[in-house]
Amino acid sequence: MAPSTFAMQLLDVLETTRRVHLSVFDLSQPPLQVLSTLAEWMQHDGYKREASALMQVLAIATASPDYGGMGLSREDVSTVNQSELLLLASAWLESLNSADRSSKLLVPLDIRPPNRPPMNVTEKIFALHDVSRKGWVRPGETILVSVDWILASEASWHNMLKVYNKMGDPGIFRNDRFWLAGDHVVDPRLKDTPLVRELVDEMDMARKRFKMTQYQGSNYTIMHTEFHRERAQPSQFVIGSDSHTCSAGADGCLAIGLGATEVTTALVTGEIWFKVPEVVEINLVSKPGRGIGGKDIILHILKELKRNTVASDRIVEYNGPGCRWLGADARFAIANMTTEFGGITGIFVPDGVTDQFIKSRKAARHKSDSFFFRPDPDCSYAISHTIDLSHVEPFVARYPSPDDVVPVSEVAGTKLDGVFIGACTAAEEDLVLGALVLRAGLDMGWRPVVHGQRRVVSGSRPIADFLRRTGLTEIYESAGFTIGVPDAAIASQNRNFENRMGRGAIGHLSSAATVAASSFGMVITSPQELVNNIPDHLWSQVKGKGSLSRDIFPEPRWVEPPFEDVDGSGSTSKMTTEGLLTANVNEGSTDEISDTTIKSKVYRLGDFVDTDALAPAQYALTSKNNEELGQHCLEFTNHEFRELVKAGHTVIVAGKAFGCGSSRQEAVQALLGIGVDCVIAESFAFIYSRNQPSLGLHRERPAINLTRNYLIIGGERFQFELSEIEKALTKRGGIIKAFNQYGRRIYDVLTGGRGVRTKKLKQVEPVDNMAW
Repeated sequence: MAPSTFAMQLLDVLETTRRVHLSVFDLSQPPLQVLSTLAEWMQHDGYKREASALMQVLAIATASPDYGGMGLSREDVSTVNQSELLLLASAWLESLNSADRSSKLLVPLDIRPPNRPPMNVTEKIFALHDVSRKGWVRPGETILVSVDWILASEASWHNMLKVYNKMGDPGIFRNDRFWLAGDHVVDPRLKDTPLVRELVDEMDMARKRFKMTQYQGSNYTIMHTEFHRERAQPSQFVIGSDSHTCSAGADGCLAIGLGATEVTTALVTGEIWFKVPEVVEINLVSKPGRGIGGKDIILHILKELKRNTVASDRIVEYNGPGCRWLGADARFAIANMTTEFGGITGIFVPDGVTDQFIKSRKAARHKSDSFFFRPDPDCSYAISHTIDLSHVEPFVARYPSPDDVVPVSEVAGTKLDGVFIGACTAAEEDLVLGALVLRAGLDMGWRPVVHGQRRVVSGSRPIADFLRRTGLTEIYESAGFTIGVPDAAIASQNRNFENRMGRGAIGHLSSAATVAASSFGMVITSPQELVNNIPDHLWSQVKGKGSLSRDIFPEPRWVEPPFEDVDGSGSTSKMTTEGLLTANVNEGSTDEISDTTIKSKVYRLGDFVDTDALAPAQYALTSKNNEELGQHCLEFTNHEFRELVKAGHTVIVAGKAFGCGSSRQEAVQALLGIGVDCVIAESFAFIYSRNQPSLGLHRERPAINLTRNYLIIGGERFQFELSEIEKALTKRGGIIKAFNQYGRRIYDVLTGGRGVRTKKLKQVEPVDNMAW
């Protein structure tokens, strides 16, 4: 019998994508059977990787939509679904080419080489991904690193796509390492609005144009949730266009949020530059009390240390004996809110808990790239703090600051208009605990008052399915939880900045347990009584994927980054930061960006000016250019700002952590659009500080000397810090202009081609039978 049309098309995909030519005669079966038969033949004929790719397509085709599948039966496959299967087959086969083209991972070492300098976990991950492959790094040196994953939401992809198109549609570095989640504004209730249709179309374009393998469409998961649960691995380097990308640090990887322009460049090149930051150690000790989760712990840390203090411009490394009592989901909440702490990212030292969590995944490809690093005993940190988990209690962060943290008892009785459980800081464990608290309250005769709105949002469809199967969804419904938009509220989310929850809204932050307890009377209430009344057997019955069981897990296999001591001095390269990155910075020009003084009135702002205020969310997606964004800059917080800038107040002088909050680069674009010449601040938030040179805001400043890093205002000299690569980007007008000039060689040019790709160490050979 002649092959079916679907079979012939699939054979063509195999030949054009992987040059696999099969002589077949009887392939008249239904499409899913064709996939199975071809995979079996290819396995027998030695095409093991291609066979595994087709089996992955078959698995996706038959899996439930609640777990990222198409939900197809073997007999009923429509013409539309056949086209989807062919696209999937093309994508998964192309992922083999993508993997073959990428830089191969180096073989880790079993022990630390005697001449290698000591490093903490953060530095070891930087060293593993350092493109120069010298084997070690130090804080302050600027390096080029390879990336493992790129993350984006539909909202951030909207802006990344603009950048991508300006780059000339150059393609992406790997079609199997782009995680795109429709979660921010693509609400099913709004699916027919022009903006949502546009965002959906843009995501669909990416899926087809890039032949993406990691794509579940809209409303499948909050961007960070399923990436943490099923993909992030210890030692990986992850870049995302969202400030809460740091959530994946729960899994022992470096996951860092940046602006859309830099993330798009990394998506295209597979590389990005970093000035190795200092690292803060948070040493967790003792055992937390019953019902205390990750949200209460990070609020306690914010209470004790305050935001944008010890963590500012640093990476926070969580370690210590107390970690054994924290499951993956508790770590997720802590890592997630490290951005509110002011850190570049948060990372947990991977351990037996991490190892067990990774091993619980079904897909081998999301387990096999794990390397477990631990800090060397003689490594150093910028500063270390010890947090005693036994002192943690239910807390509330009062509006409008995440670090205005007080015990629940101090604000108990505060009236509320609504409560919310969910957001990207709440994983499965939080939703389970919230439901158990509600059940305990209902069992004790507590009943929800009539007024007020109650809302719960699960982080993903797999979590929603778990809640349904365990009966926890019914508990939320019995306690009056539905979808709503509260006014004055208490929430288990991560930010309570001014206007963050809507103009004029007042929001406090707490754990899911506290929110659940407060939902009955619509007043802030401690959950402790209800937590104490949860029967022991219920804790074990509804343990979720990220919850900690009672088992003590053995340590994983510890390894070390590859290292080759070239000169016997403990160093493979004597090149300094200056030597690495100055090659082309001053080419054909002077050291000065501007030798003139800007004559301007000053507009003063205080501490913690956040990007939500600089570029309000409702205008970030709809504004067509910088000028439109500028019309709304600081609209809700400083009403006179725009008129004063037009009147000549074009220099902003601010306090600490200017540009904190979300990663939106529209904050810089809005300032440019309104006519701001320069921003001078005591300190800048990490992502914002990178967005400025990437978009060219530093191009004009009062009497700047880039050789000695100072500026002069009113005859007084002020020192500042600016890395050589920031100078190079500033000179060229930002990343997009530099990419258009140099293409994929952008970083080779900016680094002068030195210290980038030195002698390679032994590489991991491709596996014939790729584990899917």
